Parts: sequence; structure tokens; C-alpha cells
Amino acid sequence: MTNFLSDMRSAGNGVLIRAAVVAAIGGLLFGYDTGVISGAVLYIQKDLHANAVEQEWIVSVLLLGAMVGAFGSGFLADRIGRKWTKVISGSLYVVGAIGCAFSVSVPMLIAFRALLGLSVGSASFVSPLYISEVSPPRVRGGLVSFNQLAVTTGILVSYLVDSAFAHVPGTWRWMLGIAVIPGAALAIGMLTVPHTPRWLVQQDRDDEAREVLERLRSEDEEADVDEELGGIRETAEAEATSSWKDLLGKRVRPLLLVGLGLALAQQFIGVNTVIYYAPTILKQTGLSNSGSIAQTVFVGVTNVVFTIVAVLLLDRVGRRKLLLSGTAVAVVALVGLAVFFLVPAIQQAVGIAALLLLILYIAAYAIGLGPVFWLMISEIYPTGVKSKAMSVSTIANWLSNFVVAGTFLTLSNAITKQGTFFLYAGIGVAAFVFFLLKVPETKGRSLEDVQRELVGDRA
Repeated sequence: MTNFLSDMRSAGNGVLIRAAVVAAIGGLLFGYDTGVISGAVLYIQKDLHANAVEQEWIVSVLLLGAMVGAFGSGFLADRIGRKWTKVISGSLYVVGAIGCAFSVSVPMLIAFRALLGLSVGSASFVSPLYISEVSPPRVRGGLVSFNQLAVTTGILVSYLVDSAFAHVPGTWRWMLGIAVIPGAALAIGMLTVPHTPRWLVQQDRDDEAREVLERLRSEDEEADVDEELGGIRETAEAEATSSWKDLLGKRVRPLLLVGLGLALAQQFIGVNTVIYYAPTILKQTGLSNSGSIAQTVFVGVTNVVFTIVAVLLLDRVGRRKLLLSGTAVAVVALVGLAVFFLVPAIQQAVGIAALLLLILYIAAYAIGLGPVFWLMISEIYPTGVKSKAMSVSTIANWLSNFVVAGTFLTLSNAITKQGTFFLYAGIGVAAFVFFLLKVPETKGRSLEDVQRELVGDRA
């Protein structure tokens, strides 16, 4: 931990840290809106008379918007830059949050939740891309994981907000409306940070790229700026003629499959049943609305704490070890949840077991699949197709998120809660095998070195 903090303090005399923190606010938007709806929907159900299907749409329509946002950001990030794409994302979030807070019907709320999705999808894609492109290899894992830390912090803040406003008139309107604050912070904050050196080189603005690198690097790294800029230029020139069809070529396809595998596994292991429906799951153990929301705060705290652990370990232990160990423990927790709901005697004797298993699950996810997916897709793709490939991976992630969030209640009714958790556990086992066989280690390597090693000389 001491080495990590020392690296953080020396990196770019604070300029790099500030850029990474501001960009990571995009993750905060993602996390807040992901978590806040879990408590809000308990009150929306009563206030707007939303049935089960409408509740699923209120929760999951954001994910459809996020897919569109992630896709559009692939174009915008290359056309106007990562910086301005994030300014637009923050601005859309402000409008969406205000609209949700003043919604008077289920269709109106769904429409503004979809608008929020455009912003969240864009932010979830561009934030790790921006941070990875401004970071030196020695601290890239930790800095990119600032985004995941912001996601988990946003979830925790949303749980605290849900708990604070559980007995306040307007309940869910306050819960959703407060999102204006981080949205505005992202839009304004991104105006104060530079474009990424890699995007500037792609635009043939090498002098500006050099200036940005000199600002972002510490005194010890200034001598390496020319070498780093040369590597960026070499990669950019090699990828200058890339197009969307190149994603299916022999050179990129293996990397895209790794990214898609990570994207699908991160969601189909069932994490957002915990994030979106944790209060609903806990309420089924006999708790009240406010009691279930209060207990969910423990899940949020665990998420933040173990994400911090991951940030400290990613550049020391490596991505693969955390990914594999985290996935294995998550499977154990899912099996435990399935058994908890399968055996009524356990529910009666040890009611707190559900909360403990949720905490174990979220801790395992927070050190593994949570941060590693976003970090890996920012590292493995060639610069020229990076934004396109990350966009595809992010869309796949949001699509699978939509499927999980939009079917959990229905699936629980069809095959029971225990059957649903057994299903997620089985997917987790398959994901573990895929990671073991296909996912490489990228710790401590430049983006260019990672791409050369993984892609090689394939035509």
C-alpha cells in the first residue's frame, strides 16, 4: 500500500491524479443510478401504482439507454475526443435526473430513465478509456480502477441517500433528483482536464500531445516522454486505416472475444440482482422497507472497501489472480444464497445469513470481475480500434445487464429464487474456466506492449 500511495503522490505532480479522479466521476454516475433505484422502486411501486412488469422496466430501461449511449460514444470519442464526450454525458445526466424527479407517471419516468441510460452508458465506456490513455504503466491498473471505486462509491452513496429519505415526503423523487449533483460535477470537471495524448496523436496534434504528457508525468518520467510519444505515434499510424470490420479480422478477433467473454460473465454471474434488488431480496426474509434498505448499506460499504483493496492490489498481484479468486468465492456465495432460500429452516434459524452471503458475494465481485473487466478492455485493444472494441464490449455488458435486471423477478417466480441463484452459480463456474484458459495478464506493461504481445504479427 505504501508503494502505491507513493506512486500516486509522485505521478504528474497531482495533475494525473486530478484528471483520473474527475474522469472517474463518470463511474459515480453509473454507480449512483444503479444503486438508487433499488430503494426508490419500493416507493415508486406504491406512488405510481407500478406492477411487476413496470417495475422491471423502470429498473432496466436505463440499461437499454446505456447500450445506445455506449455505441454512440464509440463514434464521439474518436470524433470530438474523450474529454468532450464526457462533458456531454454529464450534461445529459443532469437533464435526466431532473426529469425523473418530476415524473408524474410510469411512462414519463421510464422515458427519463432511458435518457439517464444514454449518459451512464457513455460514461461507463469513456471513463476507463480516458484514464487508461493518460496513465503510465506503473500505476495504470490502480488509476483505471478509480473508475470502479467511483462506481462502488456511487452505489454506497445511493444506498445512504435511500436510507436517509426513506421517511421524507417525496421519498423516491429526492432519491432520484439528487443525482443532479454528480452529473454537474462531471460536466464542469471535464472542462478542466486535458485531452488524452493518444487521441491528440490520432488527430496529428503531436505538439499538444507532448505538452500533455509533460504535464501528466512526474519529473522521473519526463525523460521517457519522447519514447512514450514515439510508441503512441507508431501504434496510431499502424491503426490509422482501421474500420469496424477490422474487429472481426484475425488480428483483433481473439482480443474482442476476451473482452466479450469478460463483459457477459460480469453480468450473467448475477451481480446486479444484488445491486438492483438487494432490498427486495432482504425484504423477503421478513424485513420492512426501511429495514431492508438499512441493511443494504452494509452491502454498499463492503463493495467500496473491497474495491479499495482491488485498487491497491491490481498493480502488485496482477489482474488474473484477482479475477480467478474473486470469481471462485462469488460462486460459493451464490450457492450459499441458493441453499438459504431452498431450506426454510435456515431462513428461520439464521435470518441474517442472507445479508452475510450477499456481503461475501459483493466482496468477491469487488476484487475480481468488478474492476478487472473495465481495466482489461482498456488495455488489450489496439489504439486504432480501441474505442470501437471497447464500445462493443460495453454494449455487450449493458445488454447482459439488461437481461439479468429485466428477468430476475420473473425468473424467480418461474424457477424459484434458489433456482435462479443456482443458475448464476453455474454461469460463474463456466466463467472461471473461460478466464483460466483465455484471459491474459497485462500488469505493468505499456498499452503498446500489451497489444504487440497479444496480437503478435497476425495478418
